[in-house]
This record gives sequence, structure tokens and C-alpha cells, in this order.
Amino acid sequence: MTKTELLAKIITQLQAELTMLTAAALATHAEATDEENKAEDKYDTRGLEASYLAHGQSKAADEAALALAQFQAIVPRNFLRTEPISVGALITLQGPEQNYYFIGPRAGGMEIADGNQRVLVITPQSPLGRHLMGCSQGEALTLDLGGKRRTVIIESVV
Repeated sequence: MTKTELLAKIITQLQAELTMLTAAALATHAEATDEENKAEDKYDTRGLEASYLAHGQSKAADEAALALAQFQAIVPRNFLRTEPISVGALITLQGPEQNYYFIGPRAGGMEIADGNQRVLVITPQSPLGRHLMGCSQGEALTLDLGGKRRTVIIESVV
């Protein structure tokens, strides 16, 4: 999978997430303001709880919109062999097994699959992202992975 294809898949997934979150926030807001959820006594908190949920869903939709805008702004480029890793890098790590990571501005934890190949989006703020930032192709890193110390090699950076 090329970096351009990967970015397109990330953007598509973020657009779907934004659509879902926006619809949920609107539906919950409508429920919170519905006449049937008006408090019947001082202990009836249905409307208040629905408004809290609507607010949380609205904030999640705002976060997804921001992530989408930031990924849309990424211009795919190839990194030089000696160039340090930064946002927009597609990295292959070779350790006990081969793993693929994309350094994104947000949406850490998102996984994109293409056949048998899986690419995990990480951010510069994540533990692995902090280790990788500034490194370049060919460097070896000793990381704590799954409670074990392992050495991995940065096999490629594109």
C-alpha cells in the first residue's frame, strides 16, 4: 500500500467516524431538548443526563473534524534515508516480526488494513512515537513492548 493510498483510507475512515459522531450528537441533543424528557420532579435527571451525553458526543465530533482536517492537510512525500522521522512518515520496524506505523497528527490507535498488511497510526505524543521521532532509517531502538525489552531496527521510512 502506498502512502497516498494509506492517507486516503485514513481520511475515509475519519469521515465515516465524523458522520457517525455528528449524527449521534444531533440525535442526543434532540432527545435532551424533547418535551418528553422535561423533568417531572426534582429527582428526574433524564434530560440533564441526555444533555451531558450530547455535549460529550459533540466534543468527540469536534475532535474527529480536527483530525480529519489535519490528515487532509498532509502532503505525502518520501523521506530521505538520513532524514529524521516526523509526522507523515510511514515506518517499517523489524524486530521479532515486521510492523508498520504511520506517524499522524491525531487519531492514534487507528488501524488500517490492506490484505495481510496492517498499519497502525501513532502520534508523536505516544510512547512509541516519542522514541521514533528524530530517528532515521537503519537505527536500532531498545523498547519496552508488552512488558519485555526488545531491540527493533527501523527498516524503512517513507
